Amino acid sequence: MQDLAIYGGKPAINASEIKNWPPIDKTDEELVLAALHEKSQARSTYTALLEKEFKAFSETAYAYFCNCGGAALHMCIAGCGIGAGDQVIVTSYTWPSSASCILHNMAVPVFVDIDPETFLMDPAKIEAAITPRTKAILVVHLHGLCCDMDPIWAIAKKHQLKIIEDACQAHNALYKGKKAGTLGDCAAFSFNQNKCMTSGEAGIFVTNDREIFDRGMTLTGFSDMQPTKAAPEFPAYAFAHKFANNEITAAYALAQLRKFPGYYQQLIDNAHALHEELLKAKLKGLKLPYEPANCTHNWYNYNLRIDFDAIGMGAKTNAEKSQFRNAVCKALQAEGVICGVWQRCILPEMTIFRAKNAYGHGYPWAVPGADDGVDYAPANFPNAVKYCYSHIAIVQILRAPNDTTMARKVAEAIKKVFTQLEKIDPAKIS
Repeated sequence: MQDLAIYGGKPAINASEIKNWPPIDKTDEELVLAALHEKSQARSTYTALLEKEFKAFSETAYAYFCNCGGAALHMCIAGCGIGAGDQVIVTSYTWPSSASCILHNMAVPVFVDIDPETFLMDPAKIEAAITPRTKAILVVHLHGLCCDMDPIWAIAKKHQLKIIEDACQAHNALYKGKKAGTLGDCAAFSFNQNKCMTSGEAGIFVTNDREIFDRGMTLTGFSDMQPTKAAPEFPAYAFAHKFANNEITAAYALAQLRKFPGYYQQLIDNAHALHEELLKAKLKGLKLPYEPANCTHNWYNYNLRIDFDAIGMGAKTNAEKSQFRNAVCKALQAEGVICGVWQRCILPEMTIFRAKNAYGHGYPWAVPGADDGVDYAPANFPNAVKYCYSHIAIVQILRAPNDTTMARKVAEAIKKVFTQLEKIDPAKIS
């Protein structure tokens, strides 16, 4: 086995071999240029086309193209009538906007732990987190894998709760043949640079419920300008948000949407090729991602985990394990693998939630009764904490136009590092 590149050996992958995501061709150029020469670069022809075609893609009745996935999530919260002092259940391991969107409407996030194999919200932990203040469950289809929706739906129906889908990473991910975005009452998708469908930055709010759509739309265009409505009021009719996007970005997103089927199939092929190589290798200390039989993963992220017990490090502290994982990640990067640590701490540890003071004076937790049953102690989320110090995320190197040849090179790089874990010295890798 060759010396590790982190210590001066030859990298397994040459950086010049890796192709950039997303591929740009005449389709993108022609649509963007056409939008540039439209009479209006605000919401117009290409925004309407994008929303029409995305509704067909997502199998939803209503869609609004906005400036980011976080804005789309905020529209979901408002659309479901969630407001001051309400509680929303959400996973303890995700991107901050999956929970900060709850705060934006003065509601309180209530976190639950994750399943240790799927990294998603554990349905078995949800019911214990429900209080009289609970209004919704916000499921996050993280890394491109759908949550286990049947038990979640059963809980939601029992307690009359809305289900909001954070599908920002889940374009075309399936649960029992049904698409992410159709598994709840409303959903948010992202078009961020890292996403499987991208326009650099943008988002889209979708639903099959007209009432939810209309309420969500109150956030989109300086809603303070709207006339006061007869009861029941929209919960945020007087907030001056501006979530609209523009024609040029919509045209770029439209081009990428039309090319998505090919990109998606290449990503699936690449992930499967990598997975097969690593399964055959049976590398000590490596845990591979899990795809349940009832789900179709879109492989937004292909996540490795270090099995510390298998390599004799089970008794180390979490900080020591995290330091070792970081060194392994840097060793993979030195081999040419584009990878990283997706989140280094759970959401309940992040300042915005831990401080319980988003708006000053302790709000929204200070709303009478809003903080009932809310405990952000990290000890309540052991699976999420473990995942934070053990995972390494592989993202863009598996995207088109990279193909299965590149995927197999990634596998070789991983094998090279994981067969030499005993040589990884975190003290010598900064």
